[in-house]
Amino acid sequence: MSDQQTSPEAGAPAMDRPAFLLSSLGVQVANEFTERLRPLGLEPIEFALLAHLESAEGSSQQTLAEALGVHRNAMVGLVDELETRGLVQRHPHPDDRRAKALHLTERARELVERGYRAADEHDADLLSTVEESERPQLISLLRRVAEDRGVSPRGHPCLTQHPGPVKRSTTDRADEDSR
Repeated sequence: MSDQQTSPEAGAPAMDRPAFLLSSLGVQVANEFTERLRPLGLEPIEFALLAHLESAEGSSQQTLAEALGVHRNAMVGLVDELETRGLVQRHPHPDDRRAKALHLTERARELVERGYRAADEHDADLLSTVEESERPQLISLLRRVAEDRGVSPRGHPCLTQHPGPVKRSTTDRADEDSR
């Protein structure tokens, strides 16, 4: 590869700049995934939390917050919202009487399963123009860039930068109530 292909000159079109491409693609992919989760009544942050809890059933809020890199105050609000919606239950923690163990409800398990299917479909659509044999290399390159930039493998920035509970619009609540 020539230097020109890997390092665009000043004044190069935006579509030749990796940062522009990754940023634009990231915004579009995030918006598309949000739309795929909308019929499930979930925001991406909620799906990520439920999916992680599925594999760490019985974790305390603090343990879950640490695993996902979420501030504990934000975690409290998120768990409160999920509990109010009947997706998470708090039970006494068997090893720490001050803590609560978090458990998914059956409804949450169904939503997580449907969310994974939506994520699989999203990945397939996103990579439909990339040959199957090229995909491992693409993932490896993206992972290397992400690691170099300090992107945490623990969780998506939507989790680590989230200031508190998800603010649901009245439209979202009305849609959810009609289900």
